[in-house]
Amino acid sequence: MRCHIGGFMRLKLGFFAMIWTWAFAALFPVFAQDITVSTVTRPPFSMMVDGQESGFSIDLIRAIAEDLGRDVTIAREATFADMLDSVESTQADIGAANISITATREQMFDFSQPIFLSGLQIMVQSDLSNTSALRALWSRDVLLMIVVAFAALLAAGMLMWRFERKAQSYFDLKAKEAGFPAFWWALNLVVNGGFEERAPRTAAGRVLGVMLVIFSLFFVSIFVANITAMMTVSAIEGSINSVQDLEGRSVGTIGQSTAAGYLDAREVDYASFDTSESLLAAFGAKQLDAVVFDAPILAYYANTEGRGTATLVGSAFKSENYGFILPTGSALREPINQSLLRLREDGTYDTLLRKWFGRSTN
Repeated sequence: MRCHIGGFMRLKLGFFAMIWTWAFAALFPVFAQDITVSTVTRPPFSMMVDGQESGFSIDLIRAIAEDLGRDVTIAREATFADMLDSVESTQADIGAANISITATREQMFDFSQPIFLSGLQIMVQSDLSNTSALRALWSRDVLLMIVVAFAALLAAGMLMWRFERKAQSYFDLKAKEAGFPAFWWALNLVVNGGFEERAPRTAAGRVLGVMLVIFSLFFVSIFVANITAMMTVSAIEGSINSVQDLEGRSVGTIGQSTAAGYLDAREVDYASFDTSESLLAAFGAKQLDAVVFDAPILAYYANTEGRGTATLVGSAFKSENYGFILPTGSALREPINQSLLRLREDGTYDTLLRKWFGRSTN
């Protein structure tokens, strides 16, 4: 009897040992190994600062790892596609940057809960955003109109000088000295109706003076209307305020990004770049009129390297959520999601938002 009981106990202990071994093997990857994070440079979500890995997504994944009692190893890839490939091939446990949660990517990866609400936006060269009336005033057509008007006034004034130079002292000047007084007289005639004390005294001068007064009634109206029309057209044609204004402009974005898909759907031609660094370098060199990409990435650039030369126009559109990506079926997904909830509840998430974006809500 004692022998049977002992055999049963050994069998029972062996069974529990086997279950524990299986459970440990299943849980070991989640709770014992370092988390390998693949990333790509996308300020302010992921970047190198003074030789250190930094950025909102990097800080957040580190906070998650600390919450899970894990260490983090970060591998920085050259391109966004390389980062995705490293996760898909399971060389990395997690991909962290500004990764939009899309249906297409969901077919290849598992996503964490959303970590940031974003959208697309347009960034343009500062001289192409909301062109001011003063800037439009210096367009070629407007300047030509002004030059023609000044030339006409000078010609009329010099003609009056020829008629009146022997009749009154105001015009009694040599030709090389009469230019400005003659122009000034014609300008006052058109704007104010002339000088009463310097009314023409010769017959030819009086005829010319009457013709100029009558002509000025039409000339001023036509001149003002043309200048206004030219400035309005120049302001409209010279500015970029929405996606509709991108037609005929040199536009850039990252290839195979959600921004590229958006532009493709609207048949907007664009130059495709592999990295955000090359995209923004081309913009900084004025090779591009506009960039369409993730709003927080462009906002960060406009407030740092592009300050004074880059301007964001309009509001963000096509809202999208960012998340961490994991290989399909990853055992890390649920622990990461639970940790994200804890970090939101204890204020850690809001602290990181304030650090990187100056606000505590998203």
